[in-house]
Amino acid sequence: MKGKVLKLLRQNDNTFLSGEKISNELNCSRTAVWKHIKALRNEGYDIIAVQNKGYQLTKSAYLLSEHDIYSRIKKNDLFENVVYHNSVTSTQTVAQQLANEGVGEGTVVVADEQTGGKGRLGRVWDSEKGAGVWMSLILKPQIDFRKAPQLTLLTAVAVTRAIESVSGLPLSIKWPNDLLVNGKKLCGILTEMQADPDRVQSVIIGIGLNVNHGGFPDDLSEIATSMNIEAGKPFNRAEVIAAILNEFSWLYRTYLSQGFSLIKPLWEAHAVSIGKKIVARSTAGTTEGYALGIDDEGVLLLQDNQGETHRIYSADIEFK
Repeated sequence: MKGKVLKLLRQNDNTFLSGEKISNELNCSRTAVWKHIKALRNEGYDIIAVQNKGYQLTKSAYLLSEHDIYSRIKKNDLFENVVYHNSVTSTQTVAQQLANEGVGEGTVVVADEQTGGKGRLGRVWDSEKGAGVWMSLILKPQIDFRKAPQLTLLTAVAVTRAIESVSGLPLSIKWPNDLLVNGKKLCGILTEMQADPDRVQSVIIGIGLNVNHGGFPDDLSEIATSMNIEAGKPFNRAEVIAAILNEFSWLYRTYLSQGFSLIKPLWEAHAVSIGKKIVARSTAGTTEGYALGIDDEGVLLLQDNQGETHRIYSADIEFK
């Protein structure tokens, strides 16, 4: 109910909304409305009240709460459970614990801050409080475990489409998990899987997106950016999260029913690696050549200097 009150206030954020109108819209008492307004104020929402006029939401761009996220999600048949924390070590760790406890598919773990955010290959992801989108999606797809990496590429498409729709920024995708704006990293994706020999138990997809950062330390300023830096204005993170979840939902349903073949061209349309000379470094060694694209399984195809084509399943790539 509190989320519904917030949604009504946001829909009328330039005008006052009377307590009577809110109670009629939500079929509750005016006393209940007042209690929900008080609870929202306690969470940090700036709601003014004027006698004989009602309530008005004045500003909330930097705030984040599960109610704010719920109020922005369309009717969504996948993501119905949002678990919000002010601060966690890592949303991936929390999501894995929930998956082990048997929580259902479509649970989203969101945090305002991560003190030990996880990146690929054990790296740390800097997750400043109040500045970014730090979240993990719990999925339980009935797919062969060898296809799980395709979900990283699907997520890249979903986030790219969402950010472009919210901000108008032109994003590009660097295989396998980086989203770039003007050559700098805006977002990273981490996919972790729990599986039996014959089936996937769960897939946890972590998304780290720089939203309202005003700047970065010297050692990151040349390689990292944020939506705020690129667009010159802050963004409501709940709106960004909702856009990502709504894009992901239909892409995921499409993927489960029709396979990766329909996701592949959407990924290729934003791929920055294709046709570029790259170096791919993995635990198996280093391979240099031209990125030809991805195959129908989402594996990177790299043609070396001798003309031999290599299938790269997992690696860090650098442009030459």
